[in-house]
Amino acid sequence: MIDLWLDDERDPEDPRVQELFNADAGMVWVKTVDAAMARLRQGNVGFISLDHDLGTTATGYDLACWIEQRAFHNELPRLAWRVHSANTVGASAIRRAMENADRYWIDHERNASEPESSL
Repeated sequence: MIDLWLDDERDPEDPRVQELFNADAGMVWVKTVDAAMARLRQGNVGFISLDHDLGTTATGYDLACWIEQRAFHNELPRLAWRVHSANTVGASAIRRAMENADRYWIDHERNASEPESSL
């Protein structure tokens, strides 16, 4: 499993970024929502750290909404996540979407572990 770092500017291998944003040198750095989606579709991402402002029209919130939808439809494995954005409004929106995704993943796990009732 890989850890994903979504940020258009901050390199997770930079010691200052590691100190300030809790990055790890082993994280796979993606700079766009499309690149993050491509990695997530591979099914081998266990953790993602999200920035909001990416210097393009797509934001970390757009990715969080995409993750939320995939979680709702049970189309994406559960992820651990963190938000490292300095944009407080954007970070809050990302957190809400990811918290919803967590609830969907928990519901799917609960439903999968419940025995089917016989009618």
